[in-house]
Amino acid sequence: MISNDFFERIESHFQNKLPFVSYRKPNLGKVSARLQKDSSLHFTADFTEDGFVFSPFDDITKTVLMPSALSEIISTSYVVEESVEASKSLPGASPEAEHCHINLVNKGVDAILNSELKKVVLSRQETVKLTEDNPFQIFKRLLNTYKSAFVYCWYHPKVGLWLGATPETLIKIEGQRFSIMALAGTQEYNGSLDVVWQNKEKQEQQFVTDFIIDNLKPSVEDFKVSEVETVKAGNLVHLKTMIMAQLKANTPLKQVIEALHPTPAVCGLPKQMAKQFILENENYNREFYTGFLGELNCETIIAPRSSKRNIENRAYAVKRKSTQLYVNLRCMQLKNEAAIIYVGGGVTESSNAVSEWVETVSKSVVIKSVL
Repeated sequence: MISNDFFERIESHFQNKLPFVSYRKPNLGKVSARLQKDSSLHFTADFTEDGFVFSPFDDITKTVLMPSALSEIISTSYVVEESVEASKSLPGASPEAEHCHINLVNKGVDAILNSELKKVVLSRQETVKLTEDNPFQIFKRLLNTYKSAFVYCWYHPKVGLWLGATPETLIKIEGQRFSIMALAGTQEYNGSLDVVWQNKEKQEQQFVTDFIIDNLKPSVEDFKVSEVETVKAGNLVHLKTMIMAQLKANTPLKQVIEALHPTPAVCGLPKQMAKQFILENENYNREFYTGFLGELNCETIIAPRSSKRNIENRAYAVKRKSTQLYVNLRCMQLKNEAAIIYVGGGVTESSNAVSEWVETVSKSVVIKSVL
């Protein structure tokens, strides 16, 4: 499909108040869309369904499903245009917001020092008035700016309108093989990936990696863990580890998701204690921020490897169910002619509250740059 026709189709769907999601997977030149044919609100029952899911932070039973059987699936090739410079005129957060977040972080550090809590991820929201109300211009700017992220625009008339460019994979499964990304630690990108990481950030990264391995042991076999590397996401760098494994036979996907979500990268450790602290102290509803989204049990075609000895088999591709879910970071909700931006960071016993505030400001710049 021609790119202009593609965007006209999703814009028309939006104007008709029908659910859709449009997205591009990391480093690909293709943008896809799923156009739901009616305005019904569907939820997953047990993650055996086939479609696109959008799940909130605190309750996977409220995971919204756009079923493949009820959606038209279209795609177009997309050539990245030169990204626009970040707007210099957007207002920063208020002194009150800074004061509240610093107090929240200090409260988190106190809880860690005086309980079994090891880490808690604390966040805030920031509202920016929009000078234009066309979400598709923002979506295109996200596509142009964040080539290595999962970029999306998701809409349901009974839920809302969300856009984002997340650097973090929750889980990828093809057949019984799966991979998971452990992403933690944040610094501003200064032209090089050769950066010095402090113990606090290394500890955060290890927390996430250990949590994933410990929680998935009952469901998997044959673990492989990569070396830790520094990766760039927008104007920031993070520490990343990839974990690969084989799912045990007959392991339900729901069991794997429940074991993982929310990870220490977006919640904390121990999971339930950190989650309770967040729900009681952040003083706002995260909704779908730090939830997850992506393709669930979608059929994918895997081309066989070419072989001189077996030329006939090259014509036969293998169809396999594939699940690719991403953590909903670097995102915004568009509502009442404003963008609600969500930013946060991991707090440990060695956290400095002012530094944590500065980190959220750096993250807000990433997403504000497309407004």
